[in-house]
Amino acid sequence: MSESSQFSLLGQRRFAPFFATQFLGALNDNIFRNGLVILITFQGVRVMNMDHTVLANIAAFLFILPFFLFSATAGQLADKYEKSMLMRRIKLLEIGLMSLAAIALLAEHYSLLLFVLFLMGCQSTLFGPVKYAYLPQKLQSHELVGGNALVESGTYVAIIVGLIIGVEIIDFESNRQTLIAVVLIGVAITGFLASHQIPITEAVDPDLKINWNAWQETWHIISFAREEKSVFLSILGISWFWFFGAALTIQIPAYTADILHGNESVVTSLLVAFAVGVGLGSLLCERMSGHRIELGLVPFGSIGMSLFAVDLYFAQPEAAVSTVSSISDFLSRAGSWRILADLALLGAFGGFYSVPLYALIQKRSKRRHLSRIIAANNILNALLMVSAAVISVVVLQLGLSIPELFLIIAVLNAVVAIYIYSLLPEFLMRFLAWLTINIVYRIRPIGLENIPQDGAAIVVCNHVSFMDPIILGGSVTRPMRFVMHYKIFQIPLLSFIFRTAKAIPIASRSEDEDLMNSAFEKVDAELAAGHIVCIFPEGGLTHDGEIQRFKPGIEKILARRPVPVIPVALGRLWGSWFSRRKSGGIHRIPGRLFARVPVIFGEPVAPLDATAENLELLVRTLRGELR
Repeated sequence: MSESSQFSLLGQRRFAPFFATQFLGALNDNIFRNGLVILITFQGVRVMNMDHTVLANIAAFLFILPFFLFSATAGQLADKYEKSMLMRRIKLLEIGLMSLAAIALLAEHYSLLLFVLFLMGCQSTLFGPVKYAYLPQKLQSHELVGGNALVESGTYVAIIVGLIIGVEIIDFESNRQTLIAVVLIGVAITGFLASHQIPITEAVDPDLKINWNAWQETWHIISFAREEKSVFLSILGISWFWFFGAALTIQIPAYTADILHGNESVVTSLLVAFAVGVGLGSLLCERMSGHRIELGLVPFGSIGMSLFAVDLYFAQPEAAVSTVSSISDFLSRAGSWRILADLALLGAFGGFYSVPLYALIQKRSKRRHLSRIIAANNILNALLMVSAAVISVVVLQLGLSIPELFLIIAVLNAVVAIYIYSLLPEFLMRFLAWLTINIVYRIRPIGLENIPQDGAAIVVCNHVSFMDPIILGGSVTRPMRFVMHYKIFQIPLLSFIFRTAKAIPIASRSEDEDLMNSAFEKVDAELAAGHIVCIFPEGGLTHDGEIQRFKPGIEKILARRPVPVIPVALGRLWGSWFSRRKSGGIHRIPGRLFARVPVIFGEPVAPLDATAENLELLVRTLRGELR
């Protein structure tokens, strides 16, 4: 696994033409959409006598509506047909739409501009399932986070450039209609040419019969998404992110005009700050997750989103007294840098939140149904984004200010996050594990390729500290079920973590024979379900740092359910915080705080060779002198 895999993709034909195609599509969307919003907000454009606040939300609604109406059909097409051909045809459609947009701009036909915006939403609806289903067909599992991060950051770079072009060129007082018309058509043609370099990507379900009943098919594809609980909850999480982002960014032009008393340039600076934040946050995901799908970043992202949305309210709770006519004037006013920082950090934490969720959907969904599952994601995204537009209009019509709307969104984000993590504790467990291995210790996993990608297996490991399950759980991307002594399982605070991770408490026969038998039954059930079970065969924490004799319980488990066994050794944890002292007490802080901790995974051992004595020798050999 290359440390440079994320950016090396940009030099490979399997990714680069696709990246350019989706980048140019996002660029055109944003040139047109942001230019239209600027016309509505700052240049007095009115349609059906609606004011700029309502009209901006109506425009957002029109772009989003096709995702809800046509995603079911788009998902079927993406699964049935070869993807590079689909992308070329979708880009050809974009040329036609941009030509129509150019005519509407030159004629100053604002109602037609809104209709074109709706049609652009239809085109984006067709492209979405193809885009996200293409990635797992062309990228390896360990490249998914990096690939999604590049797509996400590229999209937000396109947003930045589209903002600048859309804001600066859209100006009917300076007769720039022809220039923006040429730009829109030129970008569409360039994207069409780039799409011709995308390699052939075979259809995953060529025999699929298209169901043109969108309403019926919508429920059908949502049922695909619900087959895997973690996939469906990830879709709900992404949909909430789009609700949050839409409710926030749609208001930025009106927030600038009514609260900050700024102009178009200030709008650009605020949206650029948010877009730069998302781009940087997305790119950081691969490094922060160790080139793998790290769900621990999702709660981390949601916490930051709420905190900085709250701070955005306090940064400017009331309308500014003075008016600013340039970015420099805005930046010289007290509190302006705080607003920009809040938006940038909101974007960054949004990147931490969304990229792992997209990668998880691509990883855990059935390949045959992936485009339709992505379409289901788009439907729910659209539903939540439409809801964001509607709720924003209602809240503002009730007399609340835009900063107060930001505060409401922050509180709702915290509530939704808590609800989702209660339904799927894996997110919270991964977050706690991620904090532990990145803050308390500096974990160095070695030999992770020895953990099977799927299927049942047993991990056996030496037991050095109370944090061992969290360290192991944070090092391995697959969920593991830990078997641990019931007294450790019952430790306050840690007990919550262990229960969240579905750990299995066990006792010796002399302590509680019923609990011991129950533990063996649960271990067998987890293995039968294809999970990884982790056992500490020493039966307790070491008191002197040395590996104790492995007990034969592992042999009893394998006699009933023969599965591969992976020996693992933890090093440099003896004497750390949460390890035992010889007197029996726990070590105190700092106790090797921030220590480099190697986690060494050995090669799988066949069930017939996995005796307690043999496994103990293998773990001792892996650990060596790293006590």
